[in-house]
Amino acid sequence: MAPNVTPTVAVVINPIAGTGGRPDVARDRAERAAAWLSARGLDGPAAQILVTERSGHARELTLAALAQGTTTVVAWGGDGTVNEVASALAFRDASLAVVPSGSGNGLARDLQIPMNPDHAFDVALDGRVCRIDAGELDGRLFVNVAGIGLDAHVAQEFAAGGLSKRGLSRYAAVTARALFTYRADDHTVVTDGTIRHLRPLLIAIANGRQYGNGAMIAPSARLDDGKLDVVTVAARSPLAAMMAIPRLFMGRIADVRGVESVPAVDIRVTSAHAVLYHVDGEPFRGNVSIAARVRPRALRVAVPHDARPDLSSE
Repeated sequence: MAPNVTPTVAVVINPIAGTGGRPDVARDRAERAAAWLSARGLDGPAAQILVTERSGHARELTLAALAQGTTTVVAWGGDGTVNEVASALAFRDASLAVVPSGSGNGLARDLQIPMNPDHAFDVALDGRVCRIDAGELDGRLFVNVAGIGLDAHVAQEFAAGGLSKRGLSRYAAVTARALFTYRADDHTVVTDGTIRHLRPLLIAIANGRQYGNGAMIAPSARLDDGKLDVVTVAARSPLAAMMAIPRLFMGRIADVRGVESVPAVDIRVTSAHAVLYHVDGEPFRGNVSIAARVRPRALRVAVPHDARPDLSSE
């Protein structure tokens, strides 16, 4: 950031993320953001505080802020909020900052952004700015992890509970139930021209390393290497799947039998049925064949100065 230049900051607040839908949260978060901005001398036209009201609203608010000259957008919410803000910021010079408050906070944890809101706010203005990749699946951008199979099924069930029924405990309950109800389907996976015919429990297409809360689905993934890690987990019994969960949190999922990770730039997944997938935890349904690709250096993001030394600063 150039000296003597006051940044124009917008804080986009999701009042639902991590709260169970309490109505007082929007006011409390807005007041906290205002106090933080004021302490930095960012009053009046130098700063905006925006509160989302529905799905997709964070992206709309971010685009409007960019049109007014905003140079930093702080996403205060979970992975879905971060995705909406990031998809609006991608391929632009404005930067993303994150105040994590969701169920998983996968990208924030990978970037070692503090979970404490005050400390995360400090990173938003004082952190170093890095350029990271994004992924694109079926035309939708993602910054952390997209997926097909069990994790997409879990994302759909989690979203079906509505905004007031969210949180880590419910996500864990939905996942546990899905292990016994989800039925794997045959898929053809093409990674940079290499064809594999699989019956996977899930296919994770990872830009970042983890779903969130330390669940490392792609331990070898890097956010700025110009590739996506395609992690396939072969179908298995519910008991075998549960026995593999500790390895997931140990960062050793690659040691589990039937798990394969392939770095790739271009990916295509085909099934006999319309493909249910998720991008950063938000579920969608595509056609029988959907494509993914990496979008190198698509996003500027603020990270702590002492975090992720493998990420080069701009």
